[in-house]
Amino acid sequence: MTRRLTRLFAGCLLLCALGCASGEGGGWTHGSTYDTNLRTIAVPVFGNATSDRKLSQNLTEAIVKEIEGVTPWKVTGQGRADTMLRGTVTRYRLIMLSKDPTTGLANEMLVEGTVDFEWIDLRTGEPILARAGFAASALFTPSRPSQQPVELGRFQVVQVLARDIVDTLQAEW
Repeated sequence: MTRRLTRLFAGCLLLCALGCASGEGGGWTHGSTYDTNLRTIAVPVFGNATSDRKLSQNLTEAIVKEIEGVTPWKVTGQGRADTMLRGTVTRYRLIMLSKDPTTGLANEMLVEGTVDFEWIDLRTGEPILARAGFAASALFTPSRPSQQPVELGRFQVVQVLARDIVDTLQAEW
């Protein structure tokens, strides 16, 4: 009886895998979710309306790495690019979530970053996508025993923003 159930289960899995991989009428597909008609993207350094001078440079570098790591596109200069992703960091703040009742020092802090960005098709000059108030946050623990520096919080929020921004560049499906 066990062998029969195993074979039946394996057959069901095979049918499911074949149906999902077909790409017809929904289900899973093996193709890219990014527009493969585009080949290059320019990413100038994002503007920065915050007091943290390193934030826009760190975000731009993280976005470039994310684009080159997960999309089929190559990051290049604006003069040779099909599209351009540009933006401005509009807000960066630290929010105390909890504090030590004895010392009053922060136990947990939230770093929040907000970005306005637009993705432009340089061949037509038309915007492909625009977002205002695009936000992300990250948690860090500045108190003992972790004693994580604020730079760790900045790094984490930059990574989340970069990943989320590049994820929004996916083709509609």
